[in-house]
Amino acid sequence: MIGQAGLVSAARRKAGGYSLGMRQRLGIAAALLGDPPVIILDEPFNGMDPEGIIWMRGFLRSLAAQGRAVLVSSHLMSELQDTADHLVVIGRGTVIADTSVADLIAAASSGRVMLRTAARPEAMAVLGRAGASVAATGRDTLTVAGLAPGRIVALLGESAVPFAEVSAHRATLEEAYMELTRDAVEFRAAATEGPGELSSQAGNKETAR
Repeated sequence: MIGQAGLVSAARRKAGGYSLGMRQRLGIAAALLGDPPVIILDEPFNGMDPEGIIWMRGFLRSLAAQGRAVLVSSHLMSELQDTADHLVVIGRGTVIADTSVADLIAAASSGRVMLRTAARPEAMAVLGRAGASVAATGRDTLTVAGLAPGRIVALLGESAVPFAEVSAHRATLEEAYMELTRDAVEFRAAATEGPGELSSQAGNKETAR
């Protein structure tokens, strides 16, 4: 188990001197000593360096491929998106969603198109007149709802509005999660506007298996 966890070179060192990432690996090695069919991990990516995160993703998937049930509780949705097959989202003690990663992202992505253009005001005006809902999401990007990609291309072409890219929007797991838990936030900080200030929200938990 020490070898599988990548700790052979540190096997003779006192565990008290291990970094947080190394202690995560040691804990996983200990959990696997009994060859369990079900493994439950809480924030396993916490303290991991980039190499450790990549290792953890592959290791969790290899455990699942062996036929084990691997349940991971985490707030790091970017890691769950690359690792999990199925999600359970809980807000204030209530199950908000119990679905696959693919289905949740598809639901959050539906009907939206990403448009990249240097003529953002002109594009917003043209698409708005056609009945679309348009939001600026970057210096040169717009998110469009209510029009198919082909229709957007045709409208921009007819009005001679230049654009560089039109593609179906694919939401991230984080975007899907934030939309899903918007009304289930337990602690919400007041919005701030000054430079360097942060607006935060917490209190939800996502569990993946």
